[in-house]
Amino acid sequence: MFRFGEPIYLYLLFVLPVLIGLYLYSNWRRRKKIRQYGDPELLAHLMPDVSKYRPDVKFWLVFAALAMVIFMLARPQFGSKMETVKRQGVETVVALDISNSMLAEDVTPSRLEKSKKLISRLVETFNNDKVAMIVFAGEAFTQLPITSDYISAKMFLETISPSLISTQGTDIRGAIDLAMKSFTPNTGVGRAIVLITDGENHEGGAVEAAQQAAKQGVRVFVLGVGSPDGAPIPAGSNNEYRRDKDGNVIITRLNEQMCQEIAKAGNGMYVRVDNTNNAERALNAEINKLAKADVETQVFTEFDEQFQVLAWMALLLLAVDLMILERRNPLFKNVKLFKQD
Repeated sequence: MFRFGEPIYLYLLFVLPVLIGLYLYSNWRRRKKIRQYGDPELLAHLMPDVSKYRPDVKFWLVFAALAMVIFMLARPQFGSKMETVKRQGVETVVALDISNSMLAEDVTPSRLEKSKKLISRLVETFNNDKVAMIVFAGEAFTQLPITSDYISAKMFLETISPSLISTQGTDIRGAIDLAMKSFTPNTGVGRAIVLITDGENHEGGAVEAAQQAAKQGVRVFVLGVGSPDGAPIPAGSNNEYRRDKDGNVIITRLNEQMCQEIAKAGNGMYVRVDNTNNAERALNAEINKLAKADVETQVFTEFDEQFQVLAWMALLLLAVDLMILERRNPLFKNVKLFKQD
């Protein structure tokens, strides 16, 4: 694994474009002054020892050496050893409903987008915990296996949409069953399933699945997204809404009773998600109450410094710069390293 020990020094790289600009400007000023004295080609013949290319070569050598020094100050390092470390944490599996009804806009900006933002903020609060993500509609599948990589979790979260699953419906039981298979074999660790749905369960067995999870020590928290009054389901652009076979606009409603039954059976808690952050705070408080056990994580524990290579490269570039004169060396006047010198 590669990293910089002092990445703050990389901000010095912004100085390099400024140096290039100043050098180009000084060359322009120099050429302008030369033209004030006469024809540049005639003056070049009158000054045969003046090199046209050597100053540029010397500048780029020093420029490259400076870049090497900046990277050297940032302390490039390579991880040389991986160890399994134990940290105190819990395991959480987030099961997100991505059926078409989650596109309803009775919460801002929509049920699905509100849920994704809530999950993102939940992941940001994790520390030494593990998280997995499951998406479900008519069927369920794992979007992200259980991991401590929160950056990947947030990246996968951005790709979630109803188009991931072609089979429509809401199979909550399938989501809970898959979530139970997503935990690690570690014992003694607090485990939770966070089920985010509008409660329109089109399959049976959700309550029974939550009861089985509770018997195995897994708490099932249910976040109900939407309004009991309901809202139409957008169908593309132009303010169109989904309709049934008779042409009537379909209204999707939050089924709070179903959500409450699942949470009760799963020894968890039901929270309604609205346009406030109350649901997020309540969920964080409950997850923090879970027993934290040792969670094994693979991490790099030793990093070897790599600045020595850059230091030698910088010294070599500076040495070459010292060996090149801005004027032609009379001892090597017949050796033309640069054309038209």
